Amino acid sequence: MKLFKSLSLTVLILLLGACSNVSEGESGTDKLQIVATYSIIADMTENIVGDKAEVYSMVPIGTDPHMYDPLPADTGKVSSADLIFYNGLNLETGKGWFQDLLDVTKKNDVAFAVSEEVNPMHLTEKGKETQVDPHAWLDIQNAVKYIDTITKRVIEQDPDNKEYYLTNQSAYLKELNELDQYAKDAVLEIPQEKRILVTSEGAFKYFSKAYGFESAFIWEINTDSQGTPEQMKRIINIIDENKVPALFLETSVNPKTMETISNETGVPIHSKIFTDSLAKKGEEGDTYIKMIKWNIDKVVEGLSQQQ
Repeated sequence: MKLFKSLSLTVLILLLGACSNVSEGESGTDKLQIVATYSIIADMTENIVGDKAEVYSMVPIGTDPHMYDPLPADTGKVSSADLIFYNGLNLETGKGWFQDLLDVTKKNDVAFAVSEEVNPMHLTEKGKETQVDPHAWLDIQNAVKYIDTITKRVIEQDPDNKEYYLTNQSAYLKELNELDQYAKDAVLEIPQEKRILVTSEGAFKYFSKAYGFESAFIWEINTDSQGTPEQMKRIINIIDENKVPALFLETSVNPKTMETISNETGVPIHSKIFTDSLAKKGEEGDTYIKMIKWNIDKVVEGLSQQQ
């Protein structure tokens, strides 16, 4: 199966090669061509490069990066990229799609994990303790590390615009640090015993550690087998024993399992929150800063309620 996938990617590159060369010639652009694996990294990168680069995001808005199938357009963009930014930390490894794409396009040398400076957390599920949790960006201080890596790699490729990139980085980091403090202050509105954040996937461990929550979830990381009877029973017990006042549903997750939990416990799903994807342009949560602020506001609002 992996051989078939690699051959398919090779065919795509051959078919798209001529088209991509013609396109570059017609546009005449000398801007950096940057590919990001998904929308959150793309948005961070755009804040640094401004109008000095073109940024392409592979995984569509609202789609799970764990289990993506690249499109012909993705293959063409990766083939002509000056830089490729990916999360790493066990995110783009589902089905091996990202590494296969790099291998076939021979772009490993310009691909960089933006999480390279992050101190990773690990999964807690029995038998998976050696696997890392990929959702580091949900702690704003980890996002700061992402930005440092992105800026460094962009400057390496385009040193002539170093000061421009550093100015953008400074302004963006100021916003991120202000948001980080906003989150820490907002959480103080929730009584300590109510700071239990229940989601479908265990994507909020970094967020919870940073902002003083206990992370509870149905399954730990997106797989083909989730929402098992054992997982359902465990989370229902946590909700009942702790009198959790609100549940939360990730925007990129099928709602069916959490809706079942809500029906079983009588606890409402207070809001959708963002994990692996931004919102569509023009909607709430369509940038990294807006999605994190939305998450903070909705979690504080929901958990501050009286049950």
